[in-house]
Amino acid sequence: MDWVILIASGVLEAVWASALGASNGFKRRGPTLLFLVAAPLSLVGLGLALATLPTGTAYAIWTATGASLTVAWAMLRGHEAVSVPKILLIVGIISCVVGLKVIA
Repeated sequence: MDWVILIASGVLEAVWASALGASNGFKRRGPTLLFLVAAPLSLVGLGLALATLPTGTAYAIWTATGASLTVAWAMLRGHEAVSVPKILLIVGIISCVVGLKVIA
């Protein structure tokens, strides 16, 4: 169950990071409110997962999940350039996360 919480927390990290970027310096209400809800929930989930998972592994998976999804979302929305090398590097990050799960 802690792995599910950890991955969900990584997804929430992507949500708050994207909302933070869309908030325009906290000037836009909707994205700012989404950031204010998603950020603490993401950290709470990480904290809960750390009860049974090694800190280094959990933190690496949390940040890699959030970073990969943030970049993917930005590319899907047209806010970031799409390129084969970038996609291959994101696949590499995801492969490392899977590898950490397998050996953890």
